[in-house]
Amino acid sequence: MKFTKLVPNVFYTDIKDGLKLFVDCLEFSIGHDELNSDNPYCVVKKDELSLLLFQNKEYAEKDRPEFRLVTNDIEEAYKKIASTHPEFLHPNLKEITLRPWGAKEFALKDDSNVCIIIQQW
Repeated sequence: MKFTKLVPNVFYTDIKDGLKLFVDCLEFSIGHDELNSDNPYCVVKKDELSLLLFQNKEYAEKDRPEFRLVTNDIEEAYKKIASTHPEFLHPNLKEITLRPWGAKEFALKDDSNVCIIIQQW
């Protein structure tokens, strides 16, 4: 059995929060959207990565997702995010930190408690 990609669903009370994090801050692009529908959602993409963002209050209140994005240049990612969107830096990991398992990491958190750990091995 072989898989080529994992595409998670992320639920928001207000999908605009997800667009701020993934599109504005992390520079994903919108590949498909039904943002003006009764049940707003969209597909966001960057390179080989994809996520589906949904506006659904019930599921958003039950779900607190955490993702790891691996990069080859964590300093570049940190510098750009810290200079353009410092409000997303997670208070518990707001600077690049060498972790005991050997990875360098910093983290982001939006108002909906979606957490993204940026990591370099």
